[in-house]
Amino acid sequence: MRRGGVLGVVATLALLGWVAYALIPDDSGAGTPVVTVTGLIGSEKRDFFDNPDVKAELKKQGLEVRADSTGSWTMSEQARSTKGLDFAFPASAAPAREIQRNWQLTDSPLVPFYSPLVVVTHESAAKVLKENQLADVDGKGVWTFHMDKYVAALKSGQKWKDLQGAAEHPELAGPLFVSTTDPETSSSGAMYLALLSYVANGNQVVQDDAGVNAVRDVLATSNGVQGMQKISSDEPFRDFFAGVGTLVFAYESQAAALPLRGKDTGDMVVMYPDTTIQSDHTLVARTEAGRKLADALENDAVLRGLEARFGLRPQADQEAFWNLMKDKKPAFAHDLRTSGFKQATLPSLDNMLKLTAAAKGGSPK
Repeated sequence: MRRGGVLGVVATLALLGWVAYALIPDDSGAGTPVVTVTGLIGSEKRDFFDNPDVKAELKKQGLEVRADSTGSWTMSEQARSTKGLDFAFPASAAPAREIQRNWQLTDSPLVPFYSPLVVVTHESAAKVLKENQLADVDGKGVWTFHMDKYVAALKSGQKWKDLQGAAEHPELAGPLFVSTTDPETSSSGAMYLALLSYVANGNQVVQDDAGVNAVRDVLATSNGVQGMQKISSDEPFRDFFAGVGTLVFAYESQAAALPLRGKDTGDMVVMYPDTTIQSDHTLVARTEAGRKLADALENDAVLRGLEARFGLRPQADQEAFWNLMKDKKPAFAHDLRTSGFKQATLPSLDNMLKLTAAAKGGSPK
């Protein structure tokens, strides 16, 4: 046989062998054509998308996600100026709507999962707040933080030393306030202002300049007592465990992720504002690949289970979070929609920017 013929036979056999191998079912998803999906995500979702189990399940769905993390409230400008993005995934609906306008999209974005905002504190502080009617706890150990009384405390300049029982806890010192991230860059900080403005405005969403001016003083007080604010939600949460901050505004998912990972939560108490606000993680899909990612995050059962493992509440499976958390400590609420918590309405992005300026000491209109 000629040399060329031998090589041809070898090549043919090798090709046939490769074809036979390719036809063997591959449960790992390695045989599925994988599409790279490029986008922007809120920094609070970085750990989720970096998780090996999440990556493996996305690969089974034919997806590889490559995303830069950024503050949700600065994401709109970055989405406008960055070419080739398939999706943007901020932590709330207002920046998502702005991204939609910038991208000239008309379809409704998906909210695969959400997380209510909570106040994280220590047991000693929680007990003092309860003694002074600023907080309460039910028979299941779920704590409530009374927003109307907190707003009144901010307006009057109340300090921890003014509260009955606080003298027994020397660590409770200084003004009474909730620590947040910078509302100019971070979604959780902006949503705190939205919640505070809603309660201070008589449980009505701020809709105009008159509404902004009506809540200006309490927003400026709340922001001013904090000093320099962090730009990412994980920073004040980490500081809390380092002994910095008594009341910290955080995502429920941040608190829930600790016991889910078997980590010691110490004397941490999770308090739900009685008028609360939730982080609707809203995925704006610009391309077909982005829409495929949104669909997988919402409808794939394995991914929903992984979302719950990160302390998030999947929209399509409301019980997934509770099934993991019901026996964990500290206590978490089962279903906020049936637990008597009222939901604040987010203002428009334009009014949200005005509220942020007011909190930062911007001059009144």
